[in-house]
Amino acid sequence: MVSRPQDHPDVSLTIRRTFPAARERVFRAWTDPALLRQWCCPVGFTVAAAEVDLRTGGHYRIAMQPPDAGEPSIAHGTYREVMPPERLVCTWQWEGEETGETLVTVEFHGLGGETEIVLLHEQFPAPDTRDRHNEGWISCLEHLAQALPNLA
Repeated sequence: MVSRPQDHPDVSLTIRRTFPAARERVFRAWTDPALLRQWCCPVGFTVAAAEVDLRTGGHYRIAMQPPDAGEPSIAHGTYREVMPPERLVCTWQWEGEETGETLVTVEFHGLGGETEIVLLHEQFPAPDTRDRHNEGWISCLEHLAQALPNLA
């Protein structure tokens, strides 16, 4: 039996991380497909493709290629809120998996020349799914930290 988000409505994660870059630059890294291809995957993976229709109701799709050259993992969803450079809200779902749709909210807080992001990922079907996503997001954000100095 596959558990659904309504079975665990409070299963969520929150991650905070500060980057040494202006808020507009960090926001653009999250929304420009060319920049997403440079970081939006766990360390060791590569982004095989990134598509973004950046508007409320628009869709995105990110194909993350594992290091063993197996099949990519593809995340996709719909933007529910786009407020440059302050906030993104979108659904998140893995293609070909029955875990269902979750919700991601990313807030971008300017701190002088730095940016704190607050990532809330919620509506997971179960705690183990949340825990796997927590590990994935932490690795993705580490990848962003490594890539950010070189992003145009």
